[in-house]
Amino acid sequence: MDKAQQDALKKAAGIEAAKLIRSGMIAGLGTGSTVRFLVDELGRRVKEEGLEFTGVTTSRRTQEQAEGYGIKIVDIDDVDHIDVTIDGADEVDKNFNGIKGGGAALLWEKIVATNSNKIVWIVDESKVVDTIGKFPLPVEVIPFGAGQVIKKFESRGYKPVLRLDAEGQPVRTDENNYVVDLHLERIDHPEDLAEDLITTVGVVEHGLFLHMVDQVIVGDPNGPRVMTNSNK
Repeated sequence: MDKAQQDALKKAAGIEAAKLIRSGMIAGLGTGSTVRFLVDELGRRVKEEGLEFTGVTTSRRTQEQAEGYGIKIVDIDDVDHIDVTIDGADEVDKNFNGIKGGGAALLWEKIVATNSNKIVWIVDESKVVDTIGKFPLPVEVIPFGAGQVIKKFESRGYKPVLRLDAEGQPVRTDENNYVVDLHLERIDHPEDLAEDLITTVGVVEHGLFLHMVDQVIVGDPNGPRVMTNSNK
């Protein structure tokens, strides 16, 4: 699938997901290429249909895009609930376990998601897999002692790689931390791995989003389809 086809599927999923937002809602807006299409569509509805809602964003770049459309964005600590959060995902499997953080926004994404009444992911069909792990698992780590954390990950066989930008400098998250990507190929026991990562001193958060998502809207060549998590 070429990028134009993939973008068309992402856009269709984003437009479909935008239908979940109604006036008066407080909505979490995620980060990434698919969410950009969602925010574009919400911006259109604000302008053309008079949609009025409040947004909480998972990154500064989503905030800037939304505010450019006149969408009201507030701080997460200024709301008492979030009706629904719509975000992308880098991988999602049939058990509704996902990997997020390809865009280095996993910490804010997880904070917003865990404070939401409903979580919806929008993806193109290439992101739906049998077992997660092919996509390198992002782990957000404090810069101080990051090299020691990477050594620990190496000794556990996690194949860690410090994420670098185009200039060869470590990528910084919105909280100014580093991202270490674990090249695991497949994750058969995600709960055990999640526990191991979050209890490693120096790790702030990891990109395993387990048992969290309620619905996944998949951009499919035949039109968007919805996967519903019956365990939620």
